[in-house]
Amino acid sequence: MDLSSFSPHVRLALTTIDNYVRYGRTIEVPPDTPADLLNTRAGAFVSLHIDGHLRGCIGTIEPVQDSLAMEIIENAISACTRDPRFVPVQVREVSLLECSVDVLSPFEEVHDVRDLDVRKYGVIVECGPRRGLLLPDLDGVDTVDEQIDIARRKAFIQPSDPIKLYRFSVTRYH
Repeated sequence: MDLSSFSPHVRLALTTIDNYVRYGRTIEVPPDTPADLLNTRAGAFVSLHIDGHLRGCIGTIEPVQDSLAMEIIENAISACTRDPRFVPVQVREVSLLECSVDVLSPFEEVHDVRDLDVRKYGVIVECGPRRGLLLPDLDGVDTVDEQIDIARRKAFIQPSDPIKLYRFSVTRYH
């Protein structure tokens, strides 16, 4: 698989997935990893598609690893093996994967839905300990109400439950 045309973020995710699916190994951070991936901590989501259809998407709202590189490695493994909506990615699928990595900004509380924008901001819906997240600018999600409703459902938050809303932006890498 020629990875030269991808961003360093996506190259790292795809290399991780290839090694994990084929050999069951978690890679070390490669020595040629750019400094910004080594010196930054951020939440990140790894999204996988095949022929335009979702195949896995897992991430972290806030950083849990020591670097963005490690965050991407861990979330790439989770996206290809632990997304409960899908069976684990098989070796024959690795070369078919389309991958993006979304790096999240710190989130901020929103007190008015007019401060949300489905194309610009992701949303976090919180009710007590339950939190649902939806990334921004997703195909088929056209309104803030749809975005909030999907995030509620992901966290099993009922429409009548009181919620807190947070927004964040992402930098999406292909």
